[in-house]
Amino acid sequence: MTGTHRTQVAIIGAGPAGLLLSHLLHLRGVESVVLEVRPRAAVKSTVRAGVLEQATVDLLNACGLGERMSREGQVHHGINLRFAGQTHRIDFERLTGGRAITIYAQHEVLRDLIHAAESAGREIIFEAQNVRLHDIDTSHPRVTFTRRGETEELHCDLIAGCDGFHGVCRPSIPAGVIECFQCQLQIGWLGMLVEAPPSSNELIYARHERGFALVSTRTPQIQRLYLQCDPHDDIASWPDERIWSELDARLETREDWKLVEGAISQKSIVSMRSFVVEPMQYGKLYLSGDAAHIVPATGAKGLNLAVADVGVLAPALADFFETGNREALDRYSATCLPRVWRAQRFSAWMTSVLHRLPGMDEFKSRLQLAELEYVVHSQVGAASLAENYVGFPLPAAAQVAASAAAGEAGFCGAYSTYTYR
Repeated sequence: MTGTHRTQVAIIGAGPAGLLLSHLLHLRGVESVVLEVRPRAAVKSTVRAGVLEQATVDLLNACGLGERMSREGQVHHGINLRFAGQTHRIDFERLTGGRAITIYAQHEVLRDLIHAAESAGREIIFEAQNVRLHDIDTSHPRVTFTRRGETEELHCDLIAGCDGFHGVCRPSIPAGVIECFQCQLQIGWLGMLVEAPPSSNELIYARHERGFALVSTRTPQIQRLYLQCDPHDDIASWPDERIWSELDARLETREDWKLVEGAISQKSIVSMRSFVVEPMQYGKLYLSGDAAHIVPATGAKGLNLAVADVGVLAPALADFFETGNREALDRYSATCLPRVWRAQRFSAWMTSVLHRLPGMDEFKSRLQLAELEYVVHSQVGAASLAENYVGFPLPAAAQVAASAAAGEAGFCGAYSTYTYR
């Protein structure tokens, strides 16, 4: 064995949760090392969802990561629901007291985080293979991995499992210690990048008898479009001609609107699932992001839940190393889970009212339309959707931590001070 290292926190996974956690810990003077199985280029280029809640934007600004997001991100003050040939706008600004969402792709967030880490000299070990966790229920946890064919060992005080649903961290917890709640939906999304200017100034969520469709954007030159499909479909069964035909059908409207077409540069199919693990911690291991929970993409909550998790975990870890107080660490899971389940509820509701669900008959279809009619014609219904979509404030500990980090690092980003309820 070659290469023995020591750090305070070993972070497994260089996704949004892992990289943001490393950044927040750095601002509080806590050392960490990030291990990532993928190459740097793959992490920086993987295209994922990019809807940032108000609290996520506020936190990124507060800890000095918002400059490029503020310059290149697109602030949306509402979304559009389209069904029965009509479009209905949900006005976030009016319904939530001025809150909004920001469209800024996940891989752009990751680029900002990697740049911040490399500028500060923090260690991210890419292409770390055969990662294994050891002694996580003792006072001396460690992680082994191989790099360039050589085995290395990382000794640490605590481990953050931020390596996603298929990572090694959650399976390292002994059987019977945690409980997994899950639902595999029989719904897939065909996502594509289109080289064309936006078809809409704000997202369009379309419910149609043929299935769901979503019109989003990534940049002023790139659209991100989605179609509901069978999760087991072969991507080859979706040639460009079929895609445009389905989009035209599902986005039909009696209004003066037209989908802007362009070259499709990327296609992929993902299946929808719901998953939550309880508790999100065991011994010296703390799970964050997709390692602890998965939500259907309809509610745009995945990245935001990861940010919320580490917004709680980072100050808890920092307090532990500064004072020895474990109270916040011991409450980590209990603090995070109410928000997780609230996001699950909203994502399940959004999915149920917008998709053609397996076994749906005419009665259920009419109920679906009635639900949408209620939402768009009721102040209460519209406000509920808006409040959940823009997201709830972070727990108080995360707000205080972000404000403290901003002050200590000399950042001037404003951070909202409304309270978590």
